[in-house]
Amino acid sequence: MSHRILVVDDDILVLEALRELLASSGYEVRVATRGREALEILDQERFDLLILDVVMPRMTGFDLAREVRKRDDEMSNVKIIILTAKTEPRDLQSEEECGCNLYLTKPIDPGRLKELVKDTLEDPAQ
Repeated sequence: MSHRILVVDDDILVLEALRELLASSGYEVRVATRGREALEILDQERFDLLILDVVMPRMTGFDLAREVRKRDDEMSNVKIIILTAKTEPRDLQSEEECGCNLYLTKPIDPGRLKELVKDTLEDPAQ
């Protein structure tokens, strides 16, 4: 059984690139273009990992991560990777506060993302 990943980003081109990259590594990938859509998907399906862009309209990746962590179901403990162009210490603190496991800065290095995803899914301590 392959691991299931939900990728959330408002940029369609980024979503398609991430879907292709992750699917080529054997993962089952779903995508969403906004936070509310992601929450609706999470009401119906279970995932092993969420990959969230920070900057999205209406609901940021941080906001979405906080909403996921507040859930009262098994998805509240799902692993979360944040994709961000922000690198200031105060920005990274926000990632920790919202309950994200890891972050990756943009521009995304495809090899680094695949490695991070693999390590996150295979290491229960992540």
